[in-house]
Amino acid sequence: MKYKVLIIILGGVLLLGKIHTLREYAEKICYPTLYYSVYGQTDCKGDDKLLKSILPLYDYMSDNTLPIADVEDSLTYEMILAQQENDEYTMSEDLETVTQQTKPEQTAQNTQTTEVSIDKLRDFNYLLSHYYTVDSTTTIGPDQLNVDDLLKRDMQIDNTKKGPKILIFHTHSQEAFADSKSGDSNTSIVGMGRYLSELLNAKGIETLHHNGVYDLINGKLDRSKAYQMAEAGVKEILNQNPSIEVVIDLHRDGVPETTHLVTEINGKQTGKIMFFNGLSRTKKNGNIEYLKNPYIQDNLSFSLQMQLAAEKLYPGLTRRIYLKGYRYSLHMMPKSLLIEAGAQNNTVEEMKNSMELLANILVEVLL
Repeated sequence: MKYKVLIIILGGVLLLGKIHTLREYAEKICYPTLYYSVYGQTDCKGDDKLLKSILPLYDYMSDNTLPIADVEDSLTYEMILAQQENDEYTMSEDLETVTQQTKPEQTAQNTQTTEVSIDKLRDFNYLLSHYYTVDSTTTIGPDQLNVDDLLKRDMQIDNTKKGPKILIFHTHSQEAFADSKSGDSNTSIVGMGRYLSELLNAKGIETLHHNGVYDLINGKLDRSKAYQMAEAGVKEILNQNPSIEVVIDLHRDGVPETTHLVTEINGKQTGKIMFFNGLSRTKKNGNIEYLKNPYIQDNLSFSLQMQLAAEKLYPGLTRRIYLKGYRYSLHMMPKSLLIEAGAQNNTVEEMKNSMELLANILVEVLL
């Protein structure tokens, strides 16, 4: 009797031990990642055959490298590109401070210029609040808006060499104005680019105007790949013309109809302009690796130098520099500008007056 009891006790112990072993093995089979984490093991190669027989997905993943991250990255990439295509408009941001009509009595007739204190500009908060509008989707700090760094960067071109120095193009060629005539590109943003190029050529800076259309597909407005298509076209021109140092993507903004981006300068109603920078960084995604731009600091330097020259020559002409999260067309050359010239409710005459002043500002900075 005593031996039977001992045998039963020993059997129970062995059974409990077996149960414990089976539980662990079940965990190992069904939840391998959890098991190896809990039990402090790092190698599951010994169980490959068993895991493959029970878990077909494990078998597939062990023999095939699934590009899960790449798939997610591709989806994010497409989403970001789609957002970028229509996202340089500023109508929803800070309208009271950046898109108010300037009354004639508020704007000097520009018979005298204004100077800006470098000491004030060195104050990041002052610089940001007086010269920039930061879109709610992105951020910027004093390391990027270091005025000493931005102003010391040389934006002058070598105008002694032959060949074109400036290229003007339009990612969104179909943008028009209040009195634009259908089918007449001279009255659209393309016409403003053409006029600006004529003015610059007359001032001695050889300029090319590219009238390629990138926002029409099968005759219909479609911006879904405009920036990608424009990049291909522009890079081909740059390869053919290595003398080009400046690339300008000229746009027209979109604002509420109650806002009129106009000011009076030298007795003329003149459409306001705005320099626009992409930072390739959003609050949601951080630095956007898919939209790399090695020239962000040069871009920021160029726009700030243009802004200060405009304020010196034509107070009231420019809105604050707008900073947004994507890259747009600013990564192909250090001296790149994206300019928003007026909006949909400006007239063609207002914008031609604006182009005349913009040409003078470019000469001031580049020569």
